[in-house]
Amino acid sequence: MRAGGECAILTIMNCTQSDTEELIQLYYEAFNAGDRPGMLRLLGQNVIHDINQGASVAGLEAFERFLGHMDRCYAEQVEDLVVMANEAGNRGAAEFYIRGEYLVTDEGLPPAEGQRYHIRVGAFFDVAEDRIQRVTNYYNLQDWIRQVGG
Repeated sequence: MRAGGECAILTIMNCTQSDTEELIQLYYEAFNAGDRPGMLRLLGQNVIHDINQGASVAGLEAFERFLGHMDRCYAEQVEDLVVMANEAGNRGAAEFYIRGEYLVTDEGLPPAEGQRYHIRVGAFFDVAEDRIQRVTNYYNLQDWIRQVGG
């Protein structure tokens, strides 16, 4: 991987397995650093974001709005990250824990009072043209609600 998240060989359309694993690692490093522009640089222009138990949204602008919403309502850090990719480098996955604090009430969820939580998350990625083209996140929403006292 080169600076900016590009694969080492520019002539290929997809990253190698190790490039994809590094791309996903960089994505979560940027997440933990609060580097939202850094995260966005790793995504394709028409990225599809499958939100846990919610809608799928397309495009960088929608993803950026989602990040702004999340940053307003939650303070989160990824812990114990494990990243995997297929041999072709076009699909990847991550398993990790989110340690967070619920800052501002999110619509349709219990009231926020600074509650802390720790949940397991699975994430799945499609990768092409040196960028993440799809992000799908799954976690146990009922466990999260139980942890914040809902």
